[in-house]
Amino acid sequence: MVSACTSTGTEPDTESNLVVDSTTGTLQGVAVGNTHRYLGVRYAQPPTGDRRWTLPEPVPDTDEVLDATRAGSPCPQTGETAQAVSSTDEDCLFLNVTVPARASAEPRPILMWWHGGGFTSGAGSQYDAQKLADQGDVIVVSANYRLGMLGYLGLPGLAGSGNFGLADQLAALRWANDNAAAFGGDPDSVTLYGESAGGTSTCAALTSPAAEGLIDRAIFSSGSCRLAWPPGTLFPGLPASSSLIPLSDSESQGVAVATALGCTDPDPVGCLRERPVDALLGQAASFGNPLAYGTDLLPQEPVLAVEAGDWLHVPVLTGGNRDEHRSFIGGLLLTDPAAVTADNYQSLIRASFPADAASVGAQYPLADYESAPVAWATLVTDVAWACTTSRGARELAADGTPVYSYEFADRSAPDVSGVSASGMPQGAAHATDLPYLFDLGGENLLTGPGQRELGDAMVAAWAAFAHNGTPGPADGAEWPATTGIETTVMQFDNAATGSGVHLIDHRAEHHCAFWDTVDRG
Repeated sequence: MVSACTSTGTEPDTESNLVVDSTTGTLQGVAVGNTHRYLGVRYAQPPTGDRRWTLPEPVPDTDEVLDATRAGSPCPQTGETAQAVSSTDEDCLFLNVTVPARASAEPRPILMWWHGGGFTSGAGSQYDAQKLADQGDVIVVSANYRLGMLGYLGLPGLAGSGNFGLADQLAALRWANDNAAAFGGDPDSVTLYGESAGGTSTCAALTSPAAEGLIDRAIFSSGSCRLAWPPGTLFPGLPASSSLIPLSDSESQGVAVATALGCTDPDPVGCLRERPVDALLGQAASFGNPLAYGTDLLPQEPVLAVEAGDWLHVPVLTGGNRDEHRSFIGGLLLTDPAAVTADNYQSLIRASFPADAASVGAQYPLADYESAPVAWATLVTDVAWACTTSRGARELAADGTPVYSYEFADRSAPDVSGVSASGMPQGAAHATDLPYLFDLGGENLLTGPGQRELGDAMVAAWAAFAHNGTPGPADGAEWPATTGIETTVMQFDNAATGSGVHLIDHRAEHHCAFWDTVDRG
């Protein structure tokens, strides 16, 4: 077996140095910078034709040398969001492997990346992992998974109902475990890392029987099993929601969507398999918070599984961004500038928190903020993102499992979601942490003062966690573990424009003690 890590940092990269014998064939990779990359590796059979809405099937091994120099197609998505790329190709179950080119005396940790995108958009290939692999001395594997209706359709009697995307993610994780040694990696040191939808999927996977033996550590960013939006907070007018729903709700939703597409038979799957991809993409809005529990992959509601101790008990690094919800309000204002204004701010509060509107309004007075959109985004960040993440971390740590909490806070971060186009300052909004760990679209976006240094600090912490199960100190400050009652958080801010890397009282910063007293629907 030829390893990807046979070259030193000085000898030339040759074709023989870029060949790896994997369980799905011999892969011919490509040298990029200080890394070797193996792109567009098929980890499951194409989910096309009669395989649409079936569980992923392994790819048989082959004696052929497979071209692994170009990424495979993203899974179908509309291309209408910042994270999305336009695609209608259902043959999309590919992954990418990035390996440091220099030799290593010891097997390297594996870092498995599950991308975000609201369960409806994104692709593993959008996240260039050269920096993370090279500086962190880790092997990074990123994967596509089925999205939207193709990934999360639930129907009565359908095997895998509601969880095809999660099944894909776990199949890719299994491939990473099975092939770790071939790339010079350690199959007993696999860290699962996800952001947003990928983060919630990572948290949920910790409660899945199918993940046993596959995960040694976990990182989830801006995604937690506890994330929940009170009525009207994800977007005005929407009911309360969570990314994790009962199978019965998933199947009811699936029946309604099938009916809307003209598939009204008692068993509508055959009819739906005949529908073109474009018709299915038109239903994407119904699948933005879709993970189903009460299934083979997620037998229990994940938060209840954690409370019962029915999870993997591996070290966890978890956190989010200081101004998460500004990304969502910014996008909303681009389509409806009157959605959040000084005139309707109080009515938004009353609609979301009717029993406690007066106290919520007093805690978040409009006069304290530069605009109504900033005030509303701050309120929703606290109640729906920060405090739920904090609670989830404490619950994971309650039995003594090592858990470390962080917050990304650089308000000068690259505007990856286009928030500033709405006229609202983006701050440390949802997804603005990603350029500090990945080169998005292959481009280094860290060009502002202090950004590169902050990125280096984050890469060092994430990589230390992947190596050792602890992120270690940051900028010389000791990083205490979260406990069942305490969430001292390491805040990663830009020293050139903010307060730098330091410890904060996260619950106080986000008024979590106040939110503990509020009826959130």
